[in-house]
Amino acid sequence: MKKLITYSAFIATLVNPLSAAAIDFDFEDPKGVNAISFHLDSLLEPISGTAGGITGTISFDPQNPASLTGEIIVATSSLTVTNDKMREHLLGDGWLDAPTNPKIKFDIQRIDAVKTDGNTTTATAVGAFTLKGVTQMVSVPVKITHLAGAFGRRLNKPEMGGDLLVVRGKFSISRSDYGIRPGQNEDKVADTIELSLALVGGAPGA
Repeated sequence: MKKLITYSAFIATLVNPLSAAAIDFDFEDPKGVNAISFHLDSLLEPISGTAGGITGTISFDPQNPASLTGEIIVATSSLTVTNDKMREHLLGDGWLDAPTNPKIKFDIQRIDAVKTDGNTTTATAVGAFTLKGVTQMVSVPVKITHLAGAFGRRLNKPEMGGDLLVVRGKFSISRSDYGIRPGQNEDKVADTIELSLALVGGAPGA
């Protein structure tokens, strides 16, 4: 019996670290740095811009990265391009119709092809991407870096403790798939929209 108890305790020491609770990371950046860039490489007018109204939460367990889930939300009204008139058209009812469709969402349902080396995980995030009221499944190659104890340091308040989660990725969508003027104006507004993200989520210390 004594040997059995000792063996059970040994197994518990191996299992417990693997069952640590997931951490919820908030992507509403207190520094206001988070942004997603977009690019449409059309024939006559290549267009580039950013979206800065980022919110959402990702649940991440450093001991089990494959269990990641969460949602990233972009305020449609935060999309910006260098030309004011072009931005007005972009957010208007003919294109994104921002008042009717105030949010762009990526609901991460699972991650595949997970590989972890130290504090960095590469994977493919699979989930539902919603734009202008239309939802399509997408797969996004991502690089996820967990920075233990870095939350307070980023805010120049190391005494706060807490962790950071940095998510980087690039992918493309077609505006026609989301009912955004399919087949129209493609000489000036490309059908393919290239998206690039580098986002920081924070989990304050206790």
